[in-house]
Amino acid sequence: METDILGAPYQRRTIDLGTDDEGPVVATLVSRRAPAKTDRAVLYVHGYVDYFFQEHLADFYVERGFDFYALDLRKYGRSLLPHQTPNFVRDISEYFPELDEAARIIRDEDGHRQLLVNAHSTGGLITPLWAHRVRDAGIVDGMFLNSPFFEINVSPLLRRTAGPAYAALARMRPYAKVRSSVSLAYGHSIHSTHHGEWAYDLTWKPLESFPVRAAWLTAIRTAQAELQAGLSIPAPILVACSTKTYRGKSWAEAAMHADAVLDVEHIAQYASRLGRHVTIVRVDGGLHDLTLSAPTVRGRVFDELDRWVSAYLPA
Repeated sequence: METDILGAPYQRRTIDLGTDDEGPVVATLVSRRAPAKTDRAVLYVHGYVDYFFQEHLADFYVERGFDFYALDLRKYGRSLLPHQTPNFVRDISEYFPELDEAARIIRDEDGHRQLLVNAHSTGGLITPLWAHRVRDAGIVDGMFLNSPFFEINVSPLLRRTAGPAYAALARMRPYAKVRSSVSLAYGHSIHSTHHGEWAYDLTWKPLESFPVRAAWLTAIRTAQAELQAGLSIPAPILVACSTKTYRGKSWAEAAMHADAVLDVEHIAQYASRLGRHVTIVRVDGGLHDLTLSAPTVRGRVFDELDRWVSAYLPA
């Protein structure tokens, strides 16, 4: 354990994940304890081109008696090593070992008996598939999915035509770039150097994104197809997203009040496929990461989350 880059009281530990074709692989588990001893914990998992920096989210949980943990997945943020291709995997299941180990640390080493998983965007695709796999082990007691990545935000025609082509490319050239950047609208909406209020590390979360690779995109499409076919997560789940999608290619004021990354109707459409106990909340004015929305909007998000946690995960 060592002090995290966020400073005390945040600590972090490195999880050794062996090697892959690029060399050594690690994940990083950040933690912050609640003021009083507790057997409740939350594990936060970030999205694509992302890492944990949302200290106000940790504030919310520790004030309610949760020990807070955040996992920077392999090749993201704190876990990105110089020899690695940022964010790259060939299959979503490659993330399961660090999720398994994080859960083991939280439950077995640190003695927590209740675990809530809070995941955003791509994390909101990865963690349901993992929770479905470990559904009989009693590991996950609840899930809060913040704008989960249930479908790629392109036209159905493009998904049908381009998807198989990218899958073929992935088999031959897994690291091939299929897209070099994304719309700057979302980054400009949240970073403090533009129109937002958040000062995060642009090395780990660049405004223009990292290049999208063929094998990663195919892994995402395969995972989405599995989720859309239906999962059987027994724990209660809260799915939240904005009420609007922003489709502009560059920033405009409307981007400050909508999801500029995903189509929110996809999220609402597929949420019920996760399990039998799913609550859906639509937040007017919400950004892609709802917790980074304007103060009044994220206040509503935290109010909804507080009510849901009180109802389904009582102390």
